[in-house]
Amino acid sequence: MTTHPISIGLAGFGTVGGGVFKYLEKQRELLLERTGASFEIGAIAVRDLKKKRDAILPKCLLVDSWRDLLRDPKIQVIVELMGGTTDAFELIKGALESGRTVVTGNKALLAERGEEIFALAKKKGVPIFYEAAVAGGIPIIQNLRDAFVGNRIESIHGILNGTTNYILSRMEEEGLDYDEALSEATARGYAEADPTLDLSGWDAGHKAIILAALAYGFWVRPEEVRVEGIEAITAADITFAKKFGYSIKLLASIRDTADGFIEVGVSPTLIPKKSILASVSGSFNAIAVKGDLVGEALFYGRGAGCEPTASSVIGDLVVAAAHRLHTTPTNEVSSHLVGFTPHSLYGKSRPALEIISSYYLRLAVEDRPGVLATIATIFGEEGISISSLVQPESQGEGETPLVFMIHKARYGMMQAALQKITLLACVKAKPVLLNVEIF
Repeated sequence: MTTHPISIGLAGFGTVGGGVFKYLEKQRELLLERTGASFEIGAIAVRDLKKKRDAILPKCLLVDSWRDLLRDPKIQVIVELMGGTTDAFELIKGALESGRTVVTGNKALLAERGEEIFALAKKKGVPIFYEAAVAGGIPIIQNLRDAFVGNRIESIHGILNGTTNYILSRMEEEGLDYDEALSEATARGYAEADPTLDLSGWDAGHKAIILAALAYGFWVRPEEVRVEGIEAITAADITFAKKFGYSIKLLASIRDTADGFIEVGVSPTLIPKKSILASVSGSFNAIAVKGDLVGEALFYGRGAGCEPTASSVIGDLVVAAAHRLHTTPTNEVSSHLVGFTPHSLYGKSRPALEIISSYYLRLAVEDRPGVLATIATIFGEEGISISSLVQPESQGEGETPLVFMIHKARYGMMQAALQKITLLACVKAKPVLLNVEIF
């Protein structure tokens, strides 16, 4: 069998980069037998050459600048795993301009500058692969691009962040409060040293933007997307949700609507217990896709970590190698292989304030007559209808929770009502507003 060497420039040697290096070596014979390609790491760009590393690797491979990867004429494929949106963009731009295939797992960069990157890839006729950018080892990018290419995607709902799902799962299963669950997630390696991107919802938000672009052929700007995190969720919210028959998940919701608008958002959401997504526990991810031909399809697996993400990167490397081995200078690279195909069937995203949903609302109020009537009056003024109400016994010190389930209303209407409610002297804490999703 003829062996075809593929020289790789690896930018970043953290958890995922180290995993890619490890498993390219470990699975070398398997990959050679299956693909006929021999994947060789030509150079590894790191920030600190002196940093102690667990992996045993020749020091001659290490360089301290990503620019060195572009200067090496032998490198055919750039694997960008260093994160960030500035140097990473310049590296990918330089790789595409020099005709090198790109593999990346950088969700933030693609969400913020994907339109520009894929336009350049198309102009240069160079493919870019990014399976690792969304849901770790779950092959959702490939399936949206290939298996579902004949479908109009009606909706995508996903649990896209393992850290937040672990925290919410532990709060529900063991009755932990938020801080306890976060500490446990950190101790077990499920949360980063700085988990802000995860907890704020923006890790999932970036992934949702990428999925929306693939499904609907245009890029939604991050500032147009409502993204909320889980920081305000308490053990009380978990308990109330259970009483109503729901679990709370950080849910990405992407859908086509009858009037041609696309809706994209990420927020803590009450999901019916009977839904499959409600049963997704721990650090696992799940994505439910509904197409007009395929119907409903569910993807489930580990959404982060060394091995699952390295699996996706290596899968992309195999496709990249096949492209390089079977493309000649006279062949035009199809727009499908470039990585993203824009089209004009869609093109409008609904502003977040106009999106209609049902809601869960928890208030902490003074335990005295007239409070409920005052709040109900505000809802009436904003055209908001209450579906049900729970008023537990007072928590002491004259304070009690009020928990409302709200019929469908525009998010802007809810925000207008909450601005008035928050100003009431009887309201003692910031309201907690969560979406309610019925599948």
